[in-house]
Amino acid sequence: MSLLRTKSVEQSIRDTEEPEHRLRKDLTALDLTVFGIGVIIGTGIFVLTGVAAKDYAGPAVALSFVVAGVVCALAALCYAEFASTVPVAGSAYTFSYATLGELPAWIIGWDLVLELALGAAVVSVGWSNYLTNLLENFGISLPGVIADSADGVFNLPAAMIALLLTAVLTIGIKISSRVNLVIVTLKVAVVLFVIFAGLFFVKGENYRPFIPDPVSGKAVEGLRAPLVQVLFGIAPVSFGVFGIFTAAAVVFFAYIGFDVVATAAEETRRPQRDLPIGIIGSLAICTALYVAVSLVVTGMQHYTKLDEHAPLAAAFAAVGHPGFAVIIALGGLAGLTTVVMILMLGQARVLFAMSRDHLLPPAFAKVHPRFGTPYRIQITVGVMTAVLAGFIPLAALAEMVNIGTLCAFVLVSIAVIILRRTRPDLRRAFRTPLVPLVPAFSALAAFYLMLNLAVETWLRFLVWMVIGFFIYFLYSRSHSKLARAGGAGGNHLPERP
Repeated sequence: MSLLRTKSVEQSIRDTEEPEHRLRKDLTALDLTVFGIGVIIGTGIFVLTGVAAKDYAGPAVALSFVVAGVVCALAALCYAEFASTVPVAGSAYTFSYATLGELPAWIIGWDLVLELALGAAVVSVGWSNYLTNLLENFGISLPGVIADSADGVFNLPAAMIALLLTAVLTIGIKISSRVNLVIVTLKVAVVLFVIFAGLFFVKGENYRPFIPDPVSGKAVEGLRAPLVQVLFGIAPVSFGVFGIFTAAAVVFFAYIGFDVVATAAEETRRPQRDLPIGIIGSLAICTALYVAVSLVVTGMQHYTKLDEHAPLAAAFAAVGHPGFAVIIALGGLAGLTTVVMILMLGQARVLFAMSRDHLLPPAFAKVHPRFGTPYRIQITVGVMTAVLAGFIPLAALAEMVNIGTLCAFVLVSIAVIILRRTRPDLRRAFRTPLVPLVPAFSALAAFYLMLNLAVETWLRFLVWMVIGFFIYFLYSRSHSKLARAGGAGGNHLPERP
């Protein structure tokens, strides 16, 4: 029974046509682009600018956003080719099943739980913090016992937002996209307000020097040290040209989530056309907004004086407009709302695809007869997210979201090269340029950023993978559809007429 048996692209598409597993196709290119913007613009644009500019790059943090955007763009090109060629729910899991085999597909599916489910819980806690701060501006204080996962008993706001958005996602994908459109419009309006209002307070001297002279960073000791430092003795560098790349590793995490657009492939009306537009378009728009915000905030206040927790609000306070902090807080709250919703949507689609392949119990793969959504798995994901966000202080685990995403980038990039060789006959509505150079560079760049994560993050990641292996060998390996078909592998199934 081969661990590398593959499921053909044709069979993956046939599975989407089974009545009990058929998702409703309601999404357009605009919906997908808005989904992408909704999940990318979160705390990153409101927080990471200050950290990266003050500690690593100075005003050149704008270039760091460009570098991080280029790395994501390379991965986006690979995702766009796969999503338009294999328009099936599951994103990197589905792509890996068609190219690398069942065990690698299981690994990436299990890995995506780190990015999506855990990510949704982490952002729900952040949403609760933004709500608490916003209410305090109006003289309303929530008791810590119900609004703090670390020191309280239960973080009620974090759990409630997860359950509320679960209800929206269960009712229907089109309703979800409309709610997302309204909230994304609000938060983009706030970002544009920050950009254009801040332009009036930009001072040229704050940009000098644009690239500060390099300074040797302090090496981190113990398990918090980056893996690259432990393996190669490379200490972090602040400022200078190398500081720009160090900052890029920091701000990269502001981009996490664009790959979630690919999980909605099966619910898209014209996936061959709309998915590349949604993936690449949302990434391009967010990169432009990130660069503009970073230029404005470092122009308003010298990078050495930036606040690392709320740089935008602090910058406006420094120029005599502290009242703008309320508007920025509203933008942050709106930003996090859509991030939670789309991460939960993506997680449900990945687990739905795995259940449909019987790698997880197939009962979860039922689609609601009226709403056309995978309601069982969506509700399960929502409840799990609410419990995690309500009870567990997740700040220490947030980096696991990043390592899960980067691992997916590596595997998808490799899979593009493999599928080009094994299935050159497939119709590709979008083709990644300069194969194998672009996918290879994408994989290497993502892996380099993984090396910049802490040793303890890698250890937690390995423990998570060991748990996944136990589940696969105890249940999934023997219950999968390919195993029950005799283990021949999907590539030997009849071709779709």
